[in-house]
Amino acid sequence: MIAHTSLAVRHYQKAKSFYIAALAPLGYRNNMEYGTAAGFNDGKNTDFWIHQEASVNPTHLAFEARSRQQVEAFYRAALAAGATDNGGPGYRDYSPGYFAAFVLDADGNNIEAVWYDESKTE
Repeated sequence: MIAHTSLAVRHYQKAKSFYIAALAPLGYRNNMEYGTAAGFNDGKNTDFWIHQEASVNPTHLAFEARSRQQVEAFYRAALAAGATDNGGPGYRDYSPGYFAAFVLDADGNNIEAVWYDESKTE
């Protein structure tokens, strides 16, 4: 089990504003800040961080949603906050019941929200 992870961003304030808006539908709140690093709490743990770096290597990060509606709300919020569409909400062939949406943040990170629809699993 991963306790927490951190994502490098080039423009800290812009990224912080983006993640505050994009992750709110998933229940995340910005609850910690140390210089140019911000932590986000999912209601249980501050398990997601962003931190400023001069150079960023884009990566993929997926957040688990509790419902289809949360995935859709994440997608709308992320686009409204400046993300680029990288795959709208829908079922994917990755595994039965895999419902996800993908966006690219300002640094090119592929950010996903995924819900596992148990009614569609084998």
